[in-house]
Amino acid sequence: MPYPFVRCPSFCPRLLVLLGLGLAAGGCARHNYFQPDARVGPGSTAALPASADSVLATAGRQYNRHSGFYQFFLGRHYRRVWAAPVKVPVLNLATAAPGGLTAGKAGGGYQSISMTLEGRQQREYALRALDKEPYKTLPLVLRHTFVLNVVRDATSAAIPYGALTVPPLAQAAGVPHTRPRLVYVRPDETGLGESSARFQGKLALLEEKYNNPDARTPDLANAIDFDGGEAMLKKVYHHPSYFIDQPAFLRARLLDVWLGDWDRHEAQWTWAQFKETGGRVRYVGIPKDRDQVYFRFDDGVIPWLAARPFIAPQFQTFRNEYNNMAGLVYQAKFIDQRGLSAMTRADFQRTAHDLQRRLPDSVIDRALHRLPPAVYALEGTRLGTTLRARRETLPQAADEYYLTLAHEPTLGGTAEAERFVVHRYADSTTVRIFCKALSQLSAGDSLRFRRTYFTAETQELSLDGLGGDDVFEVTTAATHRPMPVLLYGGEGHDQLLLQGSSRRLKLFDEASDVTAAGSLRPSLPRKKHRAFNRLNDD
Repeated sequence: MPYPFVRCPSFCPRLLVLLGLGLAAGGCARHNYFQPDARVGPGSTAALPASADSVLATAGRQYNRHSGFYQFFLGRHYRRVWAAPVKVPVLNLATAAPGGLTAGKAGGGYQSISMTLEGRQQREYALRALDKEPYKTLPLVLRHTFVLNVVRDATSAAIPYGALTVPPLAQAAGVPHTRPRLVYVRPDETGLGESSARFQGKLALLEEKYNNPDARTPDLANAIDFDGGEAMLKKVYHHPSYFIDQPAFLRARLLDVWLGDWDRHEAQWTWAQFKETGGRVRYVGIPKDRDQVYFRFDDGVIPWLAARPFIAPQFQTFRNEYNNMAGLVYQAKFIDQRGLSAMTRADFQRTAHDLQRRLPDSVIDRALHRLPPAVYALEGTRLGTTLRARRETLPQAADEYYLTLAHEPTLGGTAEAERFVVHRYADSTTVRIFCKALSQLSAGDSLRFRRTYFTAETQELSLDGLGGDDVFEVTTAATHRPMPVLLYGGEGHDQLLLQGSSRRLKLFDEASDVTAAGSLRPSLPRKKHRAFNRLNDD
């Protein structure tokens, strides 16, 4: 996992951190940084027999070739785990899935080495190498310098086998999940097409994707189809007939928090569709890519500095205490605001207590014993102790999580015409959203959202009309400090109807076509305040 300076376009504290890391590491980028073959032990340099069905291998022994002095500054991380020998089955494309697997398209982001494998009935499988190559995350000028060594080394903060422990925990928690399997790719494997060379000699995780109804598991037996994150969001904000199952999403997100999985942005989910009464479609989120569970980062001087709130708050180390909750959920802010908008403080508490009940010590022990024996010997006891400690304080963590989301919430309409009815009082603000298109589906009921926000929890509230001819009705009771509300008209010819004071009320509209009562006039929205710009770009 690279340090996040690459998003900072100019000289900044993040770059200073990297320079400090570079001074500690020194030198230019190593040409032969990664282990040439994951196999270890006698005969590991010889050709792998065609009949071999398993090997003894390491995920990345290069991470454990550093002195105590180096680790003092760069961190111990999970270096011993990456170098621990584990017995791994050899990937056999002919038998890895019913009907066999063939090469599909190459995948992966800036770091991941991944690809899609195709099975029968158009079922798809993801193959992801345990090790990362963050070469593309760096600007061209830095890709052959010591900085690349440092960014590569940060991969050791993740435990390579952590994803194997998640399925029993998710199953007990009532959260849909993937089922990853650990495999070794032969050094002479050519059946992966153009991606063969990228995987040869590596350990990888193989798991089936939820890409069509044939991939349904028993817990998703009634799903009618599956969508990716972007497709789901576009449908949800196009028409009110599509909606996120927020209680289910809250359960999944609290499981993430408990596991310390900080990398849960909107691209890390698949969404199952369920048909509801009146033709509506309910989306249930399925977490994927569990690369960052049990993350251990700030156990060295330089990583500790990098994890400060003003640099990279999302790099939260998995320990007994939850520490910086805002940092832990930072990466998922966009999807959290849209997937948990209706969840109250009581909902967070109720779900946290239910998860405590569903995740007893026996489930934790069973999950951790899915780690390879050598890895369990190194980390199993510590991980179990930490999971039990975090389970006991999960309600307090859930409350902190709720308050983090309630601080500056964002609500969005759809592309249909809607009416936003806002009542502002001294201690609270109540929002109701009505949509005529919804009434055509649900026997005359046009109410699609209702929630009360309290001034003790919420500093500022944003409402975005998105598309359609929307109406904002804002009533302010006699108070000199109502909750600040930001209104975004979006596309369409919108109206603002005011009763009472317009104090601490701001109106933004890209086309300045909002018809506003009184002296309040719309202005062009500032970029940083554009709540749903990612959905309006299309």
